[in-house]
Amino acid sequence: MKTDRVNKPSPPQRLAHAISAFAILCALCGVSTSASAQQDPAIISGGIGFLTTTNGGNTNYIPEARPVAVLPLGDHLQIETRATILSNFFHRTGDGYDHFTFKTMDYLQADVKAGSHATIVAGEFLTPFGTYNERLTQIWNQTFQDLPLIYGVGTMNTGSGLGGMVRGNVFANDRASVSYAAYYSANSTSGYFGAERSSGGQAQVYLPESGVEIGASYGRSLGAVHENFEGMHLWWQPVDTGFRFRSEFGRAPHAKGYWFETDYRLQQLGGGADSALGRLEPVFRMQQTFRDAPDNNDGLPFVNTKRADFGLDYHLPHEIRVHTSYGRQFSPDGNVNIWETSLVYRLLIPTWKSKH
Repeated sequence: MKTDRVNKPSPPQRLAHAISAFAILCALCGVSTSASAQQDPAIISGGIGFLTTTNGGNTNYIPEARPVAVLPLGDHLQIETRATILSNFFHRTGDGYDHFTFKTMDYLQADVKAGSHATIVAGEFLTPFGTYNERLTQIWNQTFQDLPLIYGVGTMNTGSGLGGMVRGNVFANDRASVSYAAYYSANSTSGYFGAERSSGGQAQVYLPESGVEIGASYGRSLGAVHENFEGMHLWWQPVDTGFRFRSEFGRAPHAKGYWFETDYRLQQLGGGADSALGRLEPVFRMQQTFRDAPDNNDGLPFVNTKRADFGLDYHLPHEIRVHTSYGRQFSPDGNVNIWETSLVYRLLIPTWKSKH
């Protein structure tokens, strides 16, 4: 089933608000060129795709769009938001296909530049825990369609917080840079924004010469039960190569797990990224979770689970990508085969010419 791609079901009021807010931001992007000439352009970007998943013999068909809007307001302030809109067509035993439609606002935030080392964020923001939530949930950036098994660790199962965050660089030079993020989220059960009361943050070190990034994350749930979540990540992308390695480890109070994935764009073997062979990208992901005690709230599988996925991406011209993959999941509840295919288009639309 593909329903694990969306992790915070939205009531009708939130659906209407999400669509309206995104429409307002898009409308703001269309202000007159006489006013916009004085600032950087607003940008509409994101990904649009058609995805299929066959899990244990049942196939789901999912058209999906994740538009992003970024609106600069002078040199020190910008507004940004992302929406998710999808329909899931799934097989209903003995009665053909049925479907449901999901629409939500992933985040809506204001970013205020407070100096060379800090940016203050206010609103609904993606929880800064690990790397997947902030960097890879856009469908264009995903190597595989499904979220990692440990995605719920540290993201409080909503993926977003409602409150404030400060983030930035401690320092940066040619050899290393150190960045950080710290946040506080209030509890909200309204139809507009949903979040759990929590706090946390992360720090990472990036070494440009080797292409290595290593970081650590911490989150604390402050709801009815106070719980701690810890995580670490390691990314490696050697300079001037098509190789990437990304990994995370996460620990919840009653479970833990890891995932790592690698991909290699064959541009160095096929005469460049735009050659027939250079557009090909083999991908692989391995992940595993370990259950220490029963817990219905941490978002991890109820039993120890292991999964391996092998895939092949092909990058067509005009920012179009074709993805195919096969995965095998092992657990005491039963082993299943998982087949995935997708056709994804990446869009990027500046709304007016920049002053630069």
